[in-house]
Amino acid sequence: MSEKSCSSASSCTKESCEGCPSKQNPQSFQVDANAYSEIRHVIGVVSGKGGVGKSMVTASMANALAAKGYRVGILDADITGPSIPKMYGLRGPATADDEGIYPMITENDIKVISINLMMPDEESPVIWRGPVIAGVVKQFWSDVIWGELDYLLVDMPPGTGDVPLTVFQSLPVEGIVIVSSPQELVQMIVKKAYNMAKTMNIPVLGIVENYSWLACPDCGKKISVFGESHIDEIAEGMGLKVLGKMPIDPQFAALADGKFAGAQNPYLEEAYKALTAVYKK
Repeated sequence: MSEKSCSSASSCTKESCEGCPSKQNPQSFQVDANAYSEIRHVIGVVSGKGGVGKSMVTASMANALAAKGYRVGILDADITGPSIPKMYGLRGPATADDEGIYPMITENDIKVISINLMMPDEESPVIWRGPVIAGVVKQFWSDVIWGELDYLLVDMPPGTGDVPLTVFQSLPVEGIVIVSSPQELVQMIVKKAYNMAKTMNIPVLGIVENYSWLACPDCGKKISVFGESHIDEIAEGMGLKVLGKMPIDPQFAALADGKFAGAQNPYLEEAYKALTAVYKK
């Protein structure tokens, strides 16, 4: 038992523990950032399942912030399925020295680190167990020289497993954005991500719905490819804001093949407002 542990835990009550040193100084799992990093805000982008366009939302928000003059970085924490470097046309290897690892920089001045920038071949699979993957994510925080950033966006893997837990415990995350899609199981998926954040005392800034509709190329009519959206009711039921509804847009799909630095997403205005509100705190 550590020195900070209560010596009379068996007889503790809620009232008697209020003045206990263990109560006042709970154990922290946060990892120190690199000595050459000064990061003002850390925001996570999460999803309850894969394939909902989470990286697209992360990159879109990063582009919007960078266009407004903020200093932005993206930590690609999706170790087994990284896509951020490909979207921006970045190829490794990233450079390093005795001070740490240097992120690569996109054409619109966003700093990026990803496992794909550390591998000799970007198509090599990452076949690692959870603790190793979690350790790499910590290193992306502690060993990478981010310099001065206003925002670091963390593109998480889907689900509520090791990596989201590691990020929530190890990084000073101020809030998360949940990304979903308009399918029947969306309520369960969103609530899983929401409940994890709530358990970890991480504020949820709001929800973004991707694949909301497809505009007919001939008449412009909105087609609900994945069914009617229920995101407004779901968000209202949890007391959350809907930060945007993104359509299936072939233009974004084309830009995501290495040219995403030039993408500006008009469907996420509320998300940008939520992030800049965090900055003003």
